[in-house]
Amino acid sequence: MPLQFASRLDNVETSAIRELFKLLGKPGIISFAGGFPDSAMFDVAGIQEAANKALTEEPGGALQYGATEGYNPLREQLAAFMKTKGVQDITPEGLIVTTGSQQALDLLGKTMISPGDKVIVEAPTFLATIQCFRLYGAELITAPIDADGVKTDELEKLIAQHKPKFVYLIPTFGNPSGALLSLERRKKVLELAVKYQTLIVEDDPYGDLYFDPTSPPPRSILSLSKDFPGSRDYIAHCGSMSKVLSPGLRVGWMIAPPELLAKATMCKQFSDAHTSTFAQATAAQYLRAGRMPATLANVRKVYGERARVMGESLKRDLGDAIEFTQPQGGLFFWARLTGAGGKIKDAGEFAKRAIEQGVAFVPGAPFYAKDRDLSTLRLSFATADVGKIEEGVGMLGKAL
Repeated sequence: MPLQFASRLDNVETSAIRELFKLLGKPGIISFAGGFPDSAMFDVAGIQEAANKALTEEPGGALQYGATEGYNPLREQLAAFMKTKGVQDITPEGLIVTTGSQQALDLLGKTMISPGDKVIVEAPTFLATIQCFRLYGAELITAPIDADGVKTDELEKLIAQHKPKFVYLIPTFGNPSGALLSLERRKKVLELAVKYQTLIVEDDPYGDLYFDPTSPPPRSILSLSKDFPGSRDYIAHCGSMSKVLSPGLRVGWMIAPPELLAKATMCKQFSDAHTSTFAQATAAQYLRAGRMPATLANVRKVYGERARVMGESLKRDLGDAIEFTQPQGGLFFWARLTGAGGKIKDAGEFAKRAIEQGVAFVPGAPFYAKDRDLSTLRLSFATADVGKIEEGVGMLGKAL
């Protein structure tokens, strides 16, 4: 008799990105497919020093079971880190540590979604979020975006019509869109949260990766909430160390209303008891050592240069066959094939041709919860140096 799996798996697909990686075994292939930070950017010496200090100064805390809410020295450091980002009223008790921000999203699904509940997401949005929320039975409603993020006039119409359980946004350098929600629209989102008493989930793994140090992005929705009375009761903020320090540490956090944090902590007990105490102690020591500002300055400079070169190369080698907005931060270009001059317009077919040329990217269709745009694609500049970016984009031009 075949195994009878849970019906919740019926509408969940295997990650198209993970499946694509199976095709990347060709020697010498240049990949713009992954959403990974460049491992060459990791502060290995700083992390090693932090790990050694954790084992020397607090071996019991680093190696023993810990509190589900998180290792308190790390919670203290994360609260201090968030204060540097404008969230002045945060306390260690106001956040929980998660095993990457991905677990925070899963905990939101577990605590908030009942089968049939409606959840509004951006179109496009993070692929794993689509899979996660569908796993818990959500009906996903998509809100349109442009280069300035979600279109708040359309978002309000959708909230009023569907009365969602919550709205999920990546306001700052979204994955895959790279979009940056404008300050005006951030304020509108907070007004909508209060007006409709709707939870807003702000996923912010890329907010520190802005390229121009003289022009940082608008403050987070969480930070702005202090100017909108009552809005803090409807904000859940998810942060991560994965893109700025190391994804291998699997350290993320969630700030949310107390009753939501309590439910999420209960569900986390069932999942993993707690995030690795050794990873948490290492992260705490790293933040305490004050190395993060220099690390961020380095990755901003490197990724900014790579993004500039990719934009110039796309214009030069693909011309009017592709359109995109130059990203101001994050890890991604979001582009659309125009079909100009009779060139290919289907990104899925283009991806196959590109692999044959020796370069990979991710077609954009899987990032849509519905009404997929088959002409879109995502390109990551994070893990290829400038020379490889120029070479790889040249290959894309030949694949058109």
